[in-house]
Amino acid sequence: MSDPSALVIVVDDDPLVCSALDSLFRSVGLRTRVHATAREALDVGLPDAAACVVCDVRMPQVGGFEFQAALESQGSDVPVVFMTGHGDIPMSVRAMKAGAVDFLPKPFRDQDMLDAVNAALERWQGRRAAGAGAAVARERYGTLTRREREVMEGVVRGLLNKQIAAELGIAEITVKLHRSSLMRKLEVRRVPELVRIADALTAGERPT
Repeated sequence: MSDPSALVIVVDDDPLVCSALDSLFRSVGLRTRVHATAREALDVGLPDAAACVVCDVRMPQVGGFEFQAALESQGSDVPVVFMTGHGDIPMSVRAMKAGAVDFLPKPFRDQDMLDAVNAALERWQGRRAAGAGAAVARERYGTLTRREREVMEGVVRGLLNKQIAAELGIAEITVKLHRSSLMRKLEVRRVPELVRIADALTAGERPT
């Protein structure tokens, strides 16, 4: 598994399924938390650590899709693996469009479930890594002067120094100085690295 310390949150109104999944995940070293209803899981909340949800689609009161929507409304991006004993193609398509990692019909093979959970935890780790990268990029971007940001925009667009100079109405040597300074502040050496910084910044609002 990608992270043995990760938490798998199982939500299913069938106690036999909950017990079986609890044993399965613990057998590979994962921590588990089991809930009989989505409402119960929502009331307890989610940890700010590696986690994923394994949830039945059809449950009383709050179903799996509604549960996922409620998590998103709370600002959670925890990956979800859906399972159901009454699945069909439209339902599976809906699940995947909603961002589910996988959609497993019951009964499923233990290995299929473990593979799905591993993929979910890898997605969680990827999102956190991307978020951390964006935070660093925003912090460094915040140290740039207004003119350095303008020069950066031109470089990222693929403009030559003389073209940036013409757009900004400054000397080409001044563009070169600003370019050297912003590259140093952003801790990059090549334009492709600068482009990746710009892409990371699109993950959130740039500081003013």
